[in-house]
Amino acid sequence: MPSTTIDTDTTPHLYDGRTAGCKLHILIIGCGLGGLAAAHTLASSGHTITLLESAPALGEVGAGIQVSPNVSRLLRRWGLGAQLAAAAVRPEAIVFRRARDGVVVGYTRWGAQIEKKHGAPYLHVHRADFHQMLCTLATQHPNVTLRLSSTVVSIDPDSENPSVTLAGGEVLRGDLIVGADGVKSIVRQVVVGRPDRATPTGDAAYRAIISTEFMLKDPELKSFVDVPEMTAWMGPGRHLMAYNIRAKKEFNLVMLHPDDGSVESWTAEGSAEKMLADFADFEPRVRKLLSQVGSTLKWRLMDRSPLDTWVHPSGRVVLLGDSCHPMLPYRAQGAAMALEDASVLGAVLSHLPPSPSHHKSNSNPYIHPFLNAYQSLRHARATATQASSRLNQHVFHLDYGKEQVGRDEDMRDAMREEVRRVFRVEGEGGREVLAHLEGDVEGGWEGLLAVGKPTMGEKGEVNGNGHVNGEERNGGEESGSEGNEGNANQWADERKNVEQFSYDADEAAERWWAQEGEVLVRRVDEELRAGLAGAGTTT
Repeated sequence: MPSTTIDTDTTPHLYDGRTAGCKLHILIIGCGLGGLAAAHTLASSGHTITLLESAPALGEVGAGIQVSPNVSRLLRRWGLGAQLAAAAVRPEAIVFRRARDGVVVGYTRWGAQIEKKHGAPYLHVHRADFHQMLCTLATQHPNVTLRLSSTVVSIDPDSENPSVTLAGGEVLRGDLIVGADGVKSIVRQVVVGRPDRATPTGDAAYRAIISTEFMLKDPELKSFVDVPEMTAWMGPGRHLMAYNIRAKKEFNLVMLHPDDGSVESWTAEGSAEKMLADFADFEPRVRKLLSQVGSTLKWRLMDRSPLDTWVHPSGRVVLLGDSCHPMLPYRAQGAAMALEDASVLGAVLSHLPPSPSHHKSNSNPYIHPFLNAYQSLRHARATATQASSRLNQHVFHLDYGKEQVGRDEDMRDAMREEVRRVFRVEGEGGREVLAHLEGDVEGGWEGLLAVGKPTMGEKGEVNGNGHVNGEERNGGEESGSEGNEGNANQWADERKNVEQFSYDADEAAERWWAQEGEVLVRRVDEELRAGLAGAGTTT
């Protein structure tokens, strides 16, 4: 596990030291990844935070989590770079395989290339390690109070003095309530004004972690540890995702399958025997991996339509993370969206000005429009990511047949382009990088590249050895896959990659302030003055 201490003297202060002109007391409900991140960003903005968690102790389930560049850049900015590097494994690629025989049908290179393209790395981490980092970061602030065993049973969203009532009857009041209480959010029902309606996806998921010691002794499994990649086996109605965590000492397995009566819970125990039976038709290497699973967690995957609003009409209650946009796991962006939310909310509220002297209410008039700005910055992106996740459910679970063959060919087209790029840019080193996969590619790399092979000898084209004749394109820089827009392998789609992974939540918030924020403050102030003037003419 990573160090549980963070050097506060070297932790960078967010927002260049700027804190809000009006310091709020903010009640955050939920101490998951999103709640902890929000506690850090909002405390960095100068606000006083009371963090409420129903559990008697903090902890996370034993599972891996993917930290994509849109998140790792934030964690580095928050001073967690060293802890992240110590805890994480950097995958060299994402690999798609056919479940029945393990044939590789898709490949997209990651490793150092993804950091070069998007400015931050793609990493795999144990969820408990990730949670511990954020917990230490959040609770180091003197203006953060963590209260465990504090179950919220009701919420009063009053516009002047919102409050929550705990299970023991205690009432806590603040200036703002942030609902970061996950997929079963009590705060969401208050915001939308009705009970939540979840739709079954038809899928459930097993989660398990095995030791890589066994894998390293097996010649058929050793390469999965030697060359860390995210590997997906796709089969009818089900798929498996696998990757290394904790310095390649552990191997994380996530197995999606038809739901047979599980519950929507991260901590429900599943049957290892039933899991083996559910994946009995997968290739032998998968069955070997699953034979090492002694216990597993199992949960039902439920979908929720995008909300119309994340902000209560009172302007004093707001949602964040899974409470407002729960993500299916098929795109691995659930935690990423929650941390982006926290980053934007903290940055927006770091600009919160003091209540103007001519405003007679005790409540700051800028809070509500600032929360609306947070929602406008985040809603469309989160909704698009939800849709992207749903798409992968269909793509990964096709029955064997015409549509599946078309998917595999589409992925192979993108893989062909990617392999050509690797050979062109890295030469023989590229061949070494890909050597462990060649035996699982139909026709090997030569057979793959022979289809649609460019004319030989033309400058900039691939020659028979997988190299480029003449000069490199773009001055010799890596160009990456040439678009692949709409490809069945969403990670090969460069437009989607840029939109998802190059996004910088802090930059988005600062752009808003420069382009709209100051104008918003002036408009609110003018409306207040106009209201006073109108009141004066009628008295």
